[in-house]
Amino acid sequence: MDGDYVVGGVFSIHYYMHTVRYNYTTEPEPLRCIGSIDSRELRFSRAMVFAIEEINNSSNLLPGVTLGYHIYDSCASVPMAVRLAFQLSNGQDPEFSPGNDHNCSQSGMVMAIVGESGSTPSISMSRVIGPFNIPQVSHFATCACLSNKKQYPSFFRTIPSDQFQANALVKLVKHFGWTWIGAVRSDSDYGNNGMASFLDAAHREGICVEYSESFYRTHPRSKIQRVAEVIRRSTATVIVAFVASGDMRILFEELSREPPPPRQWLGSEAWVTDSELLRFSFCAGAIGIGIQQAVIPGLRDFLLDLPATKVSASPVLTEFWESEFHCRLDQSAATGESLCDGTEDIQTLQSPYTDTSQLRITNMVYKAVYAIAHAIHNAVCQKTNSTRECDKVTRTESKQVLTELKKVSFSQNGYDVSFDANGDPVATYELVNWQRSASGSIELVTVGHYNASLPVGQEIHISRNLTWMEGGTQVPASVCTDSCPAGTRKVLQRGKPICCYDCVPCPEGEISNATDSADCFPCSDESWPNAERNTCLPKPVEFLSIHEVLGIILAAFSVGGVCLAAITAAVFFRHRKSPIVRANNSELSFLLLFSLTLCFLCSLTFMGAPSEWSCMLRHTAFGITFVLCISCVLGKTIVVLMAFKATLPGRNIMKWFGPPQQRMTVVSFTFIQVLICIIWLVVSPPFPMKNLTTYKERIILECALGSAIGFWAVLGYIGLLAFFCFVLAVLARKLPDNFNEAKLITFSMLIFCAVWIAFIPAYVSSPGKFTVAVEIFAILASSFGLILCIFAPKCYIILFKPEKNTKKHLMNKNES
Repeated sequence: MDGDYVVGGVFSIHYYMHTVRYNYTTEPEPLRCIGSIDSRELRFSRAMVFAIEEINNSSNLLPGVTLGYHIYDSCASVPMAVRLAFQLSNGQDPEFSPGNDHNCSQSGMVMAIVGESGSTPSISMSRVIGPFNIPQVSHFATCACLSNKKQYPSFFRTIPSDQFQANALVKLVKHFGWTWIGAVRSDSDYGNNGMASFLDAAHREGICVEYSESFYRTHPRSKIQRVAEVIRRSTATVIVAFVASGDMRILFEELSREPPPPRQWLGSEAWVTDSELLRFSFCAGAIGIGIQQAVIPGLRDFLLDLPATKVSASPVLTEFWESEFHCRLDQSAATGESLCDGTEDIQTLQSPYTDTSQLRITNMVYKAVYAIAHAIHNAVCQKTNSTRECDKVTRTESKQVLTELKKVSFSQNGYDVSFDANGDPVATYELVNWQRSASGSIELVTVGHYNASLPVGQEIHISRNLTWMEGGTQVPASVCTDSCPAGTRKVLQRGKPICCYDCVPCPEGEISNATDSADCFPCSDESWPNAERNTCLPKPVEFLSIHEVLGIILAAFSVGGVCLAAITAAVFFRHRKSPIVRANNSELSFLLLFSLTLCFLCSLTFMGAPSEWSCMLRHTAFGITFVLCISCVLGKTIVVLMAFKATLPGRNIMKWFGPPQQRMTVVSFTFIQVLICIIWLVVSPPFPMKNLTTYKERIILECALGSAIGFWAVLGYIGLLAFFCFVLAVLARKLPDNFNEAKLITFSMLIFCAVWIAFIPAYVSSPGKFTVAVEIFAILASSFGLILCIFAPKCYIILFKPEKNTKKHLMNKNES
């Protein structure tokens, strides 16, 4: 249709172009489209006509000016798109000039072009018309590359760039927790650039791609079959498809021959909103990005207004009519084909052409036409007083329209239209879902929105329940490896993407408290992992407690030893004037019993939680009481030995070993130990400490020695006295008379030395609280050895053999 200003339109009404064979001897055939008609693209082209007629009838936009249009079919191919670009930029149709036998083109470029539907044809067209400053406004070309104003200075679009769509798809994948996906794309600028943007964003989000396959509708079937087979064999449940609608139909047809295992499809707007594809039931549950739905008042009536005259006048409408109603309009119907008899009712036709319930891309065409009209209006109309007058006589260049198009900003039917510096609109999408209706058919349902202008994390809004593959209501899982639970860490599988890993338990002493943890981290020195190794718990504190079984047993023996010493002292005190008590130096005996009582009691200081004072007390009390005990035994041994030496003629040795000297001997030996303990406590005293090395999983509270030299000096001094006492007792064991207790002292010192010699390796090798238990055992064993060996025989005689407790019996000399 002609007009004062003409707008071009290019749509992919067919998807295939007749293959031209060049023999270089005859003129090639003209390019032409073949194949079935795309009813959806036909609706786009008719929407452009509707918008132009609506503008021509408007009194506000371009008043008094008529817009014309020339609409062409590009066959979705680059050669045809380039041909149409040249044709639109240099006049509409070839005409013959009178008086000239050569074909020529009439001058008169279009003011702007709406189209093309695909990115690759749009790129080709833009490279042709860009140097002529003819603006091109696409309704469906989404390749992010077209935002490059240096390469495509005259390109605009009313649909958001694939860069926004790729980001939206990645955020959807992330939102639903999918980390293992498959990817298919059209082998075109739309698919390759869109998928490149998607994969780049997916990589940054840690999403792994099992495979990425490309194909094109003109590829051999073997190529399509190979892509279908990859989908069938894959382990990824989710498939992201950046595919043009025509290409997707070819792939779905191939997959329908042998449907794959259930797959969750995630689609780009090019195919996921195409109602013609809803017939592939195995894709029910697909979700994707769609352009916002719109309502265009009057469009449906316009689309259905197809009288026979209008249909017959248009080859495209004729082909559409014959294809949908399976009849022929002309009289040259072949045998078996019926003629259209006029009973065909387009009102009842179920076709993408008549379906206006999901006006998405159609609205993009509508907005593109209005954007061009506003640009022309701003270029040719001037406001005078309260009205606008439009000059349709003065020639307007397309460059002026291009300049004005960059500045347009208006609202049409409640939808804002404007372009940024790259010629792109604001990116807002709907989230759509293929849901099965009550009748069993698949419907396109809007389930949410995506707005790229919102803050990070708030772009996606789900407004209603989704239906997933196989009609499920739970989000399907699509991971290479299930999430590693807390307590484990991820170890990547060699040669596979980062989403494929093994879950390895954390090493001993380390935890991970989050799922899919890359590393485990150690607990603090005073904590230890629980059994699941997902949290650190305080280590149990261990020490020899008087409330545990071992502590109770040792404490009982200690108290029993005190009682035994007290009973022995009571027996000796009750019979203190008896010969056997008097004959064995009763003063040293009572002092020995007192020191043994202290030895038994000092073992109790080793029980309980160590403190600063208890650590100093337990070792010094042990050292001093034992030296006091050994000093008493040593004194008794010396007395026995000297007593028999004093019986020799001319000897008066006993005056040097009377009671005062015996007391002085005990005090002197004990004072040396007291002095050693004082030096130890002053220089480096024992102190409480937490032993974190013996056991990894618990803390041992113990007393550190402070100075090891001080500790071993105390033990060494005790050992020296015990050895000296043992030697003297051995020398005196064969002396005559029954009151000679050297034999008893020998046995007691033998036991004493054996216990403490065995103590040293046991003490060094015993772990934790058992070190303390060994020390207590040594104290009790040696103390019981002394009291039983020295005092038990005497108590036996006193209590059970009183006839032997006489001076006569004691003075009786043994035969040699």
